[in-house]
Amino acid sequence: MAVVKINKLSVQEGMGEELERRFKNNNEKLNEVPGFLSFELLRPTSGGTEYFAMTHWQDEESFRNWIANRHVVRDKPVVSASEGILGFDVVDFDAID
Repeated sequence: MAVVKINKLSVQEGMGEELERRFKNNNEKLNEVPGFLSFELLRPTSGGTEYFAMTHWQDEESFRNWIANRHVVRDKPVVSASEGILGFDVVDFDAID
């Protein structure tokens, strides 16, 4: 079953464009990860500093494997902090009577 993971990010004031640039560069790498389906970065519309990074995966195992095997490089200043990951199963309407 496909799953969606949403990471709530608190972004430092004035660093939204830098965060978007970094995610753009990382998005290309995600396409090579087994089980990865898609990614969207949601920008606040009301002037806030909270972004949401939403990924779609073939299954929970694919997401967990990516988390366990990713290599985080800390060669740039931190511009955001994760406030937690929300997880959802995608409802398959064809499977509902």
